[in-house]
Amino acid sequence: MYLLDSDHLTILWYDHGKSYETLISRIADHSDDEFAVSIVTIEEQLRGWLAYVAKASAIEGAIKGYSKLREVIDRFREINVLDFDSAAAGVFIDLKSQGVRVGTMDLRIAAIAIANDLTLLTRNSIDFERVPNLRFEDWTI
Repeated sequence: MYLLDSDHLTILWYDHGKSYETLISRIADHSDDEFAVSIVTIEEQLRGWLAYVAKASAIEGAIKGYSKLREVIDRFREINVLDFDSAAAGVFIDLKSQGVRVGTMDLRIAAIAIANDLTLLTRNSIDFERVPNLRFEDWTI
């Protein structure tokens, strides 16, 4: 099973270029139930659009922001979501105690992947290669 990082999810939802075509062709070889996203990814997506709404100075910007926020909420209803639960928290704490230097959100995503024995799909190899025992691949190349 695979865990979609925020960058792969964003490509699926908003990109129509070469990365999108490559990613979608790889995904087509699998069933939908082989993929999940983390609750952390949902947080990142919601925070992004909430910030967009908060910064909107014109009503058109607020309309667009709320529309995108609704779109994100609707899309997440169709995807298996994995929690940052006690197992993931245990992995997270262990990684922190080992001195793994990765941002908190990325480390939480990595912990969810490790705790659930998943392969993380991401373009962020620079950060995630620092995480021991994490399997990850970039399906956009």
